[in-house]
Amino acid sequence: MARSAGHTSWLLIGAAAVLLLAASAATAQDCLSATFSNGQTFGKCNSMPTLGASLHWTYHAANGTADIAFRAPSSSNGWVGWGINTAGGGMAGSSVLIASQDSTGTASVLMTNLDSTAPSLPLQPATLKFAVAGTPAVEYSGGAYTIFATITLPGNNTQQSTVWQAGSVSGGQISPHPTAPANLASAQRLDFLSGSSTGASNSRLHRKNIHGVLNTVAWGILIPTGAIIARYLRVFESADPAWFYLHIGFQCSGYILGVAGWGLGLKLGSESVGITYHPHRNIGIAIFCLATLQVFALLLRPDKKNKYRFYWNIYHHSVGYSVIVLAAVNIFKGLDILKPATGYKTAYIVVLATLGGVALCLEAITWPIAIRKRKRDKATNGNAGWQQGA
Repeated sequence: MARSAGHTSWLLIGAAAVLLLAASAATAQDCLSATFSNGQTFGKCNSMPTLGASLHWTYHAANGTADIAFRAPSSSNGWVGWGINTAGGGMAGSSVLIASQDSTGTASVLMTNLDSTAPSLPLQPATLKFAVAGTPAVEYSGGAYTIFATITLPGNNTQQSTVWQAGSVSGGQISPHPTAPANLASAQRLDFLSGSSTGASNSRLHRKNIHGVLNTVAWGILIPTGAIIARYLRVFESADPAWFYLHIGFQCSGYILGVAGWGLGLKLGSESVGITYHPHRNIGIAIFCLATLQVFALLLRPDKKNKYRFYWNIYHHSVGYSVIVLAAVNIFKGLDILKPATGYKTAYIVVLATLGGVALCLEAITWPIAIRKRKRDKATNGNAGWQQGA
């Protein structure tokens, strides 16, 4: 039976992985199905790994130019930018196009060069290190800016180091962008001919994604599923002791994966010198401590007839539900920090809604059964007491 529980939990892990892959595929599909108000279409697109941005382009091999449309979400009092670094990777040395709005709500594009990671403000217009045909166009619609331009690829090379960013506007001036991981990882090398890309921070970003997936599957899917099994399947006499082994299988699998994701998170945190997300970090440590207490509490579980079993149950349930609630909160905090494509957050919301729906259905089904069982047990105990007194 324990082996069956293990198989079931690993099947759920596989299903979760498929769901996350589906979210990724949905994001790619969003890139391909994007439309533009001017009716323009593009031959290729790239869903960038951070900030929810995407780049659409058509490359003209005859003259080495590309028609591009860069789209990124932003508030109306924010800015977004895209550019090419002809000197290498990273922001310093890049030539960029920055879209923003003035106090009247008119959107415009600023073309400038960023000679360092802390350029002098306010940014001044400049001739870019690659040619731009005419004046770039911009539109703000649906909570996103879209920059349209025709550029000449530097050196007639289809492989370019591209950068993109997003930030806020303060006092009518473009403010420095945030230093969140998503902002610091917004650079990649893009091949305008093949459409392939290689992130400048792919290794670190990849580990962050693994950290997120491990913790989402562990604390956000396996642990709640194990709790649902323990709460509702135990009501059915035919499910005893299968429910217990399923519960243990899901919780142990979730704890093992969760500890792996937690450890990876600590490692990533130690590498982010000067950047600490205190709420996310502190909640993660609290989840680990509470979950570890649960593991040790299992070794001290009293017998069902023990007078302390009632208090142990209160402790076990309180700590378990606390872990589930804290995990859901922390997963959303992690998504806000990483800022992946919206498909991932949507996928997790669907998972939560599904688990909640299943729990509500099982609550409605098992509640009458539990009431009848309690009445039967009370009657049985009363008869036994009466016979004993007689």
